[in-house]
Amino acid sequence: MNTAPLLDVRALFKRFPIKGSPFSKEKKEVHAISDVSFTINRGEVVGLVGESGSGKTTIGRTIMRLTDPTEGQILFDGTDIAQISQREMMAFRRKIQMIFQDPFASLNPRRKVGELVAEGMEIHGLGNRQERQAEVNRLLELVGLPADASQRHPHEFSGGQRQRIGIARALAVSPDFIVADEPVSALDVSVQAQVLNLLQDLKEQLGLTVLFIAHDLAVVEHFCDRVIVMYLGRIMEIAPRRRLYAAPQHPYTEALLSAAPAPDPDRSGQRIVLEGDIPSPINPPSGCVQRTRCRYAISDCAKIVPQLREVAPGHFKACIRDDIF
Repeated sequence: MNTAPLLDVRALFKRFPIKGSPFSKEKKEVHAISDVSFTINRGEVVGLVGESGSGKTTIGRTIMRLTDPTEGQILFDGTDIAQISQREMMAFRRKIQMIFQDPFASLNPRRKVGELVAEGMEIHGLGNRQERQAEVNRLLELVGLPADASQRHPHEFSGGQRQRIGIARALAVSPDFIVADEPVSALDVSVQAQVLNLLQDLKEQLGLTVLFIAHDLAVVEHFCDRVIVMYLGRIMEIAPRRRLYAAPQHPYTEALLSAAPAPDPDRSGQRIVLEGDIPSPINPPSGCVQRTRCRYAISDCAKIVPQLREVAPGHFKACIRDDIF
């Protein structure tokens, strides 16, 4: 029995060079993600949360090799896909698929839905035309779309229906792993629930393995098994979902949870306001990148870069203090 994780990300960095002043020779970089490490097991849904600019989407795009990492390893089923060429990566495109945030921008408006869903099967040489059409019909039915959907164009559907098309397209090549990049954030709240319920059903039916990127903590709590909390390109905390929501161990996670709406009055508490703005990823703070907005920061926080360490079974935090929770 293979007990190794399906995805094993090790010490991943992504820096984007930026153009400086024509009168300066100084080279500047955006530190999008820094020293990011985590694993995802088969059949697991892992949530990746954090404020805008925390590096969540960059991690997803780097895993997909839509952008190349600066440093680090991305072990997918034992193969380091960070080191292979784009030609070699083609074989992994079938195994790793993506559901995009904007269900309209990600669909070619000139093509019919059936063509969009079948495109991956054509690229990877799966089946003949009749077999592909039969699979398209099955997938559209699976995601709750009408029988004639394959003959219509994306603009004829609502936002929620377009996201269902995106989900069908991602499933068309029977992937082992899906990166879902904020797949419900562009939808109305009532539609979000419908799409989330669909994803939950598909997870159970197909045994999906998913990296679920989101900024809505309520959505993550509903859908994910474990949660990774990001801030300014670094991981602050990793924990099983229930433990993270019940007993966060990092000040940033505590603040995020305090700001989330709580339908359960027993869980509501005093909101923790993070003072100031997120620092620039061009010149991140020394030591702990969250210290400039942390109410528990001490002088050592400016000197020590905290490493992820296990504080309970399966629960990791990147904070030097153990006296605040």
